[in-house]
Amino acid sequence: MYVQLLKSKIHRARITFCDIQYEGSLAIDLDLMDKVGLLPYEKMLVVNATNGARLETYAIPAERGSKTFGLNGAAARLGAVGDMITLMTFAGTPIEDAAKANPKVIVLDENNEIVSSHNVE
Repeated sequence: MYVQLLKSKIHRARITFCDIQYEGSLAIDLDLMDKVGLLPYEKMLVVNATNGARLETYAIPAERGSKTFGLNGAAARLGAVGDMITLMTFAGTPIEDAAKANPKVIVLDENNEIVSSHNVE
């Protein structure tokens, strides 16, 4: 049996742009994606702490060092520049390995700079 466990999390990110005309997804600074092991086009859950919206989408890489978090397409209607969001990915894990789960987590400040990290190399 497999269970879905947290794989990675980017906590307290701030939306930097919204583009309703783009096909969809969430653009994320590739440096920050790498920090938590988030893969390009990986499915994720996004929770908007500012307005309570939740959505599933996928990650697309944005320019390294840009600190970008951009909602695209229909998702752009679920947030605004400056909103605080949390991004989470999950992985199917054999139940016998569940106790050893070790998700990578970063917490960001209002400028999308890392202020703390857990289990990140």
